[in-house]
Amino acid sequence: MTLQFLLDGVISGAMIGLGAIGITLTYSILRFSNFAHGDLMAWGAYAALVAVGAIGSLFGGAAPILPLSFGLPLILSTLLAMAVASAIALALDWLLFARLRARGQAIIVVMASFGASMALRNLLEFLFTSSPAYYSNALQIAKPLGLGIRITPDQVALLAMTLALVTAMHLYLTRSQRGREMRAYAQNPALARVVGIDTRAVIRATWIVGASLAAAAGVMVGVLVQIRPLMGLDLLLPMFAAAILGGIGSVPGAVLAGLIIGLSEAAAVQFIGAEWRAGVSFVILMAVLLVRPTGLFGVTER
Repeated sequence: MTLQFLLDGVISGAMIGLGAIGITLTYSILRFSNFAHGDLMAWGAYAALVAVGAIGSLFGGAAPILPLSFGLPLILSTLLAMAVASAIALALDWLLFARLRARGQAIIVVMASFGASMALRNLLEFLFTSSPAYYSNALQIAKPLGLGIRITPDQVALLAMTLALVTAMHLYLTRSQRGREMRAYAQNPALARVVGIDTRAVIRATWIVGASLAAAAGVMVGVLVQIRPLMGLDLLLPMFAAAILGGIGSVPGAVLAGLIIGLSEAAAVQFIGAEWRAGVSFVILMAVLLVRPTGLFGVTER
């Protein structure tokens, strides 16, 4: 029996966990489930695709950074993708979510996020069609690690990128003034207003951080798999399951839960069948809601 599924699960879990951070932050601070979050991943992936093409046209293409399949254009394009996804998230909040939040009915905001999700996804299909796209056609040779496990240079690079982003996110929330304000607002919005925290700035920072991480995860999916308008929708349930399993508001919990779900899905494919992969997240989500609704690192509100 090969243990390749363990590596596949870790890589999948890293992408799920990175996307789940945005969901858990949005829910803990803005108090609603954003079902358009997965589509921010897709928009980030396509923004990077367009940027890579534009850079290639302007400068005649750029050689990949061997042994990777991509080079400096994709690295720069990932930063642009984060900016594009952040701009979309801020625009959605200004045009739609903020106005509905003011009414004080969270269910209306949730339903609006469903509508925004469909609009963003359909617009992507209109602009780029539903055919899959790729950042590069370069082939990579997987290096053996032992025990039947093989890994490609791209996978190593993207795991390192995930670790760097999660570390930066942790430092931002725990060491920066804005990060501490975000945590304070999540714990007690009313008290945060009383002590003079700029709640509008906190909300903007929440959207920017969540959308940026979603875009980065989208680029990762595009590098390792493919780019499709439905790519965010495919990962939406696993990301929500990771956010709930890890505990709403817990960034380390979201990452750890993402790894758990990724490994569980990979194990299901290995031992049961690929058709059961999509059901794993649903089973885990239901089990957590029944047994421990606060998740692994969540706390009970008082």
